[in-house]
Amino acid sequence: MSTISNPARERLRHDELAIGVGVRGVRGVEIAPIMKTAGFDWLFIDLEHGATSIETAASICVAALAAGIAPLVRVPQSDLNLGTRCLDAGALGIVMPHVDTVEQAQAMVNACHFAPQGHRSIAGNYAQLGFAPTAAADVVTAFNQAILVVAMMETPGAIDNAESIAAIPGIDVLLIGTNDLCLEMGIPGQIDHPRVTDAIDRVVSACRKHGKWAGLGGVYTKELLRSYIGRGMRLILAGNDISLLLNAASSHADFVRSCK
Repeated sequence: MSTISNPARERLRHDELAIGVGVRGVRGVEIAPIMKTAGFDWLFIDLEHGATSIETAASICVAALAAGIAPLVRVPQSDLNLGTRCLDAGALGIVMPHVDTVEQAQAMVNACHFAPQGHRSIAGNYAQLGFAPTAAADVVTAFNQAILVVAMMETPGAIDNAESIAAIPGIDVLLIGTNDLCLEMGIPGQIDHPRVTDAIDRVVSACRKHGKWAGLGGVYTKELLRSYIGRGMRLILAGNDISLLLNAASSHADFVRSCK
């Protein structure tokens, strides 16, 4: 039987941290092996806020598969058709922003999974299977077991519905988008606010109750990362290409100028 390896999912299955890096500004396929070498488990290829096309995203996905780092793609809100196209093109998971209701979460599952878990249309010669011709039954089993379906919690309403969303078969991760959540809460930028901590605890509790994983995005300071990971976050978006490059470049430029 054909199988698909998803390094991020394997980390989660063993109760390890699965750490990812956002891909928004860099559009060369080199980003995949670079971030694998750096120690990341997955790429967060951003089609919601970035200018990346699906063609470029597909190329990065294929490069990521070869490098052994999981390509996850965030699509614009409710764009399920783009999500399934990304899965067809090589993605190992889909991240959907602003999943506020059970109905939205169920629609995501229906789009991303093959029957009997969902209603995704089947194609063939998938990059995740090395483009090899594969029996339909094996395709269904391999994909339904390997991909990650990630619902982003970015509003107070989503947090209120976290337990119901986590209970849906086929939803794998509830990922808090802290910046949008803070905006919706009326506390923009206050990612260390007690209301954010409470939201994290509620999402972690819902995930533990229903055998799912809690995820975190938008928190990059070491102290807060350590705190929120300690509360049970496991799928961690640990930074993005632009900020990591800028921070490293700025630090090195400052050092070189100090040598005069």
